[in-house]
Order: sequence, then C-alpha cells, then structure tokens
Amino acid sequence: MTASALNTLFLPIALGIIMLGLGLSLTLADFARVVKFPKPVLIGLGCQLLLLPLVCFFIAKGFGLAPALAVGLMLLAASPGGTSANLYSHLAHGDVALNVTLTAVNSVVAILTMPFIVNLSLAYFMEADQALPLQFTKVVQVFAIVLGPVAIGMVIRKLAPGFANAMEKPVKIISALFLVLVIVLAFIKDWQTVVDYAPVVGLAALLFNLISLAVGYGVPRLMKLPRRQAVAIGMEIGIHNGTLAIALALSPMLLNNPTMAVPAAIYSFIMFFTAAAFGWWVNFAHGKELAAEEAQAA
Repeated sequence: MTASALNTLFLPIALGIIMLGLGLSLTLADFARVVKFPKPVLIGLGCQLLLLPLVCFFIAKGFGLAPALAVGLMLLAASPGGTSANLYSHLAHGDVALNVTLTAVNSVVAILTMPFIVNLSLAYFMEADQALPLQFTKVVQVFAIVLGPVAIGMVIRKLAPGFANAMEKPVKIISALFLVLVIVLAFIKDWQTVVDYAPVVGLAALLFNLISLAVGYGVPRLMKLPRRQAVAIGMEIGIHNGTLAIALALSPMLLNNPTMAVPAAIYSFIMFFTAAAFGWWVNFAHGKELAAEEAQAA
C-alpha cells in the first residue's frame, strides 16, 4: 500500500496522541526512581535490549518468515513495553512502580535502539533493492513524533496535574479509535497478505510472546530479585508496544510497509490472553509469597 491521505494525516495524529497519553501518565520522579531500583531496571533493560532481539532473530529464521514479516517481528522486538503492562502487573500483584519506571526509561532508550535494530534487520532480511533503511533524518522524525508528545504530556502533568488525570483516559480512547481506523483500512487493502501469512506469523508471534514472558520472569528470578519485581519485569518484557510498531511500519514517513505491521497486529491480539494466563499462573503458584512481599512493601 502506498502512502495515502489516510495514513499521511491520521497515522501521525494517532501516534502523537498515543505518546501524549503516555506523557500524561509520567513524571520526572518515574525516571528518578531508577536510583531506587537500579538492579531490576538494568536487568529489565538487558532482557529487552539484548536477549529479546536475539531470540526474535532466531524465531524469524527458524520459521522462515518472508523478509518483510521478519523485519516486522524484529521491529516488534525492538519496541518498548506497552502501557497495559502496568495494569496486568497490578492484577498479578507485581511491582507497579517498577513497571512505570521501566516504561518511562524503556520508551526513551528504545527510540535510540529501534532504528539500529530495524536497520540491521532490513540489511539482513531484505534484498538490496527492497531495503529502505531508517536514515538519520527519519530517526530524527521518530524522535519528534514519539518524544515530542511525551515531553508535552509530562509538562501538562507538571503544570496541571488535575487536568492531566482527567484527560488521560479520553486521550487513550481517542488515540485507539484513530489507530484502529487506520489499521482496519490498511489491512482491508492488504487482506490477502494477512490471510496468506497469518498462520505462520501467528505461531511465530505466539512463541516470541511466550519466550518474552518466560525471559522477563525467569531471568530476574535467577538474579535473585523478589517475585513481585520479577512479575513486573515479566509483564513489561512480555507486553510489547505493538501499537508503536504498527504505527512505525505503516507510516509513510518511515517504513511505509503494511506487511511489516502484520506481526505486531497479531501479537497485540495474542498477548492479552497470554499475559492474563501468565498473571493467573503466577498468582496460583506463588500467591502467598507475592502477598507477603506486597504486605512487606506496604
């Protein structure tokens, strides 16, 4: 699908509103909290930035994904954790304060690492005449599109916290409606691509999601972190920001490739069920220990 008026107009608006909503939920204290949680933050970032892209690469190779789909899966792996991770962590008795901090830090760091990972993926999976690297000007566009609205949202929260709290939910609803409209119309135009590749991409996305949850929970436990922090990191690592990946894949200013958005779209559907199952398992298997840690933290 070539750049259309719909993508050119509505997609940047949707992405900007999404990131504005994230900014409305963040404060400088969320970043400063890294000093309080240095070990879990570093472990979470290490899993997110190092382990998961490597795992994703081998999954893409193992499933023999078409080049654009492989790049789309790598784009998803490079994306930061989604804001819904905070909700799932709360329901699973995880350390929500750690989730908020990881989301804040990871969202900033990912803007630096995503172009790097995507460019490597484009160079490896795509033919020379197919690859459209994210050049410096496009990286700057990513900064402007993503970090600009986040900064504005944080300023609004600082100056008018009551207004920010009141607007947080409506902003999320509006951005979701914009994005759903763009995705639905984009996939209608490329429906055959979705039908042709959904089964194999679905299995690859499911495997990546399950491994993400396992790595996010298992590595912190191996590093002797409390279960509540391991649950928080598991949710943060296991629930990628598929919305951001879809927006970057569809954006005419960046990748402009709807096929690359397919893995993130399927993943975004799957992860709600797997994250719920993971939260249930954690509470069922370790409910007493999590409750004790939660009471101690309080």
